[in-house]
Amino acid sequence: MANKKKKLFVLDTNVVLHDSSCIYQFKEHDVVIPVTVLEELDAFKKGNESINFHAREFASNVDAMSGDHIFNGGIKIGPGLGKITVRLEQNYHKDLQSIFTPNKPDHQILNTAYSIAKENPSRETILVTKDVNLRMKA
Repeated sequence: MANKKKKLFVLDTNVVLHDSSCIYQFKEHDVVIPVTVLEELDAFKKGNESINFHAREFASNVDAMSGDHIFNGGIKIGPGLGKITVRLEQNYHKDLQSIFTPNKPDHQILNTAYSIAKENPSRETILVTKDVNLRMKA
């Protein structure tokens, strides 16, 4: 078990809206939050539904952990847990440029996951989403 490689989990917005404490569920593995997810959460902060609570709670938790390091290499989520990193938007990976339309949040999240996988070929990268259409595109 000591040789087990740490995985990279890229979270979609709907996962956070379902469970604001989801980042604590990935054990020693690292979690990447595309900045697009944070931007989408802003639209859900107001209201009294459970998704509104999860949006506020997640933003609050990430803010409490954050600092510049959350964008630059990430920060530890907690003892025995992996790191969390917020990944800024970037140009579409050359493999995806002809497939996806710009400025669509799902495509930006998928681009982030794909780019991370290409940058880290020795680590398994997993896109975590509850969105069937995004899973099919992935």
